Amino acid sequence: MPVIQCKGPALSRVANQKSMDFELNEEQLQMKMSVREFAASEIAPHALEWDETQHFPIELKPKLAELGLTGVIFPEEYGGAGLGYVEYGWRAANISEPGV
Repeated sequence: MPVIQCKGPALSRVANQKSMDFELNEEQLQMKMSVREFAASEIAPHALEWDETQHFPIELKPKLAELGLTGVIFPEEYGGAGLGYVEYGWRAANISEPGV
């Protein structure tokens, strides 16, 4: 892979940019584990049956809300969790596939 060398103003713009951090913080890691545990115990054992019967277990909604899995990206002042799309994405992934 070729190395691109920047000079002049381009170099100062690149040097001042911060890299993105995709690592989860401690709170996010704890939530991820909670979601995985919930999915493994409450969803996975019934997922095939629910899928085949096209049933959504409405009785899980309070539990999902308690874990902060509803309204993830909505601001707290509107009843949401006030989190970002990263949290939304991995929550959806862990709910749909407990082994992720």
